Amino acid sequence: MTELKACPFMRLHPDDNTLVARINADEGTKIDMDGGQVQLSQMIPMAHKIACRHIKSGDVVLKYGMPIGVATVDIAPGEHVHVHNVRSAYTPSVVLHEADAVS
Repeated sequence: MTELKACPFMRLHPDDNTLVARINADEGTKIDMDGGQVQLSQMIPMAHKIACRHIKSGDVVLKYGMPIGVATVDIAPGEHVHVHNVRSAYTPSVVLHEADAVS
């Protein structure tokens, strides 16, 4: 009997252009995506992201259907999406003032 393996990645929102690793995914793991199958070129740690479709440099990176950053280079499907190829797009929600500043 052949053991069925669950996909090590999941899409958190239908609009996401990333998938999140549910477990550590070994280099060489094959992932079925809408555009065909890709093979991981490196190990992807649990909770890290990969591109599920081509992300162009300057495109917004989406997770949970929300922007989390902007691609700094082109990112191919199956490629690790992390600080080496994305800059943060988080906006501050709290403004800090100096101790002697007037509110």
